[in-house]
Amino acid sequence: MPKITKRVVDAAGPRDKDYVIWDDELPGFGLRVFTSGKRSYVIQYRSGGRSRRYTIGLHGVWTAETARQEAKVQFGRVASGDNPAEERQLDHKAITVKELCTLYIADLEAGLILGKGGRPKKATTAATDIGRIHRHIFPLLGTRRVKDLTKADINKVLKDIMAGKTRVSVKTKKLRGKAIVRGGAGTATRTVGLLGGILTYAVEAGIIEHNPAYGLRKPKDRVRDRRLTEAEYRVLGEMLRQAAANEKYAMTVDIIRQIALTGCRRTEIIRLMWTEADTDSSCLRLADSKEGASTRPIGLPVVEYLEERRKHRTGTYVFPGPRAEDGAFGSFPNHWEQIFANSSLSDVTPHVLRHSFASIANDLGFTEVTIAALVGHAKGSVTSKYIHTMDTALIMAADTISGYIKGLLDGIGFKQTTYALDRASRRAALDRFIAQASAPSEPDQHRQAA
Repeated sequence: MPKITKRVVDAAGPRDKDYVIWDDELPGFGLRVFTSGKRSYVIQYRSGGRSRRYTIGLHGVWTAETARQEAKVQFGRVASGDNPAEERQLDHKAITVKELCTLYIADLEAGLILGKGGRPKKATTAATDIGRIHRHIFPLLGTRRVKDLTKADINKVLKDIMAGKTRVSVKTKKLRGKAIVRGGAGTATRTVGLLGGILTYAVEAGIIEHNPAYGLRKPKDRVRDRRLTEAEYRVLGEMLRQAAANEKYAMTVDIIRQIALTGCRRTEIIRLMWTEADTDSSCLRLADSKEGASTRPIGLPVVEYLEERRKHRTGTYVFPGPRAEDGAFGSFPNHWEQIFANSSLSDVTPHVLRHSFASIANDLGFTEVTIAALVGHAKGSVTSKYIHTMDTALIMAADTISGYIKGLLDGIGFKQTTYALDRASRRAALDRFIAQASAPSEPDQHRQAA
């Protein structure tokens, strides 16, 4: 057993089951490692003839050294006849869901709640989570004691949100701004998923033993399965051409087209900076996406659009706001709603465009790894580890997919629904490559002529 130091803690990775690393210098002091990868400091002692375990707190809030000092304090209390685990248990019996969420929000805002890839949750994600806590979890469960929650309670929360019981009109930061917080399967699924994460946080903090949300069946979020058909792409193209006739919507139309042609998230396009648009390498080098820094291959239609737009650039952003300050375009949500309202595509969201891009890529026969690299999915993508250098195959894939979608938006009806190169096309492409690669350079040609 090693001494628990920062190096030992950092090296402690998750396993199939939770496990504890015990300290060899301070008997009873240990590091509990959860299957999620989170780690907490614990002590183990005997009281009343029974073995007891007391959770000091999560690594990140506590360091190895500060946890060691706290362990010594608690062992001193045990020697005096106290039972810290029992005392904490009595305290935790009374903690409400609202009090638990308040603790969670404090750690969330302090960057101590980790999201994908073991990174602190982004500010935008944190704001969304806090909004769901206040609008859905507090009204439905706020006064309930955490220890009393059952799977049936969590399932009722799910059904109540789906039924619209937490539907409410809320003020926004905009002048006379108002937003309707609706229910539905998507909101219910994501809120209960967040609640499950909060209850896992409670388990890791030693507040409860088991997560009552674990294993709960949630409805499928159909919004995330929605994709455009080829006919709907042509309808969308016509809608955008009509909208572009109004100068008010010109930039929004451009943004929508680039989301459709890249598969990027809407914020990635809206907040795209010129420093991130590497048209020479046919890619976007995003400094801060949902997955962290991310490099995305882009097709020739996007490259040509950016190069043309760059000739008239003003300021930092590709899509700047209309005001004097150097900011990104801010009217996209309102314009989107106005363009799509009362249309046959009123249920379409920017995410639908992103999902449709990936679906078209799949239709054309590209692999999951390729698609993951194109849309910036870190999970399951080997390519993403090496994407800082553009792969020719990825650029060709981006060309094919964006070109196909551009054609649909322009009204083309493709007869071939799958992308496949016949033997003659492959041979012609190979011959062109060999001819170009083996052609003498200009100096060589001059020497031969002499």
